[in-house]
Amino acid sequence: MIKLNVTNETSRLRSVVLGTAQSNGKPPKLEDCYDPKSREHVLAGTYPIEKDMIAEMEAVAEVFKKYDVEVFRPNIINDYNQIFARDIAFVIEDKFIKANILPDRDQEIEAISHVISQIDPNNIIKLPEECHVEGGDVMPWNDYIFIGTYSADDYPDQITARTNIDAVIALQELFPHKTVKSFELKKDNLNPKENALHLDCCFQPIGVNKAILHKNGFLVEKEYNWLVDFFGEENIFEITKDEMYNMNSNVFSISEKVIISEKNFTRLNTWLRENDFTVEEVAYSQIAKQEGLLRCSTMPLIRD
Repeated sequence: MIKLNVTNETSRLRSVVLGTAQSNGKPPKLEDCYDPKSREHVLAGTYPIEKDMIAEMEAVAEVFKKYDVEVFRPNIINDYNQIFARDIAFVIEDKFIKANILPDRDQEIEAISHVISQIDPNNIIKLPEECHVEGGDVMPWNDYIFIGTYSADDYPDQITARTNIDAVIALQELFPHKTVKSFELKKDNLNPKENALHLDCCFQPIGVNKAILHKNGFLVEKEYNWLVDFFGEENIFEITKDEMYNMNSNVFSISEKVIISEKNFTRLNTWLRENDFTVEEVAYSQIAKQEGLLRCSTMPLIRD
């Protein structure tokens, strides 16, 4: 059995699901793109090719091996994108919560049935149908659960709006002993520089008390300011609009001291090292073309 345990983003990782780029299929048609960045690369003819993405993901698997992390991979579905394991489910404490994601992606959860079968069925939760949520919007942080959401009237028209207020309420009911704090995110179906697809596209806690943050990802300034106050200005690495576009906040913590980051994130990686983090650099720029990076392609199951 897998004894789930995730209470924050940075405690020592022991077990994780890492997505796969094997048999990823052809580039999507323009009308089938789920996010503006994929759309941009389809239009430009620069959509990533499978062998490059496989190489990037295997490099991450090697880093996990180096740190003795147990890694599960999805079963391969032919011609199907299974890179972003974070979207399909997430763990908080000892609960495995299935995400209600875009209907086109239902098969992805079936591809990790070999993982789910090892979890106590009492700890597997399927939220009510009206709750839309993806793991990239959900961040357990000790006594808090941070959730990215979008509640404007045009929610149904925004394919980039993935988590709704119903899900925020449901998670608060599931974890009454925690403070659930939601943040309204900027959404734009066409312009990737004005779109925070998930909360982890503009914010991520790192270490014990630090965070990577981008002001322009938030719709409501006072919600952004709440995070600045919570972590303290001196503990925040504020990324630029271009750095958000390149997914600088979407790194992944193996522990409070060790972070996997993209090798081109020069400014961020320098700051991390200056703040005593060990940075494991990998190439991940091809995966990033689909508006997801290291946190998006991982689903932690056990942290100490």
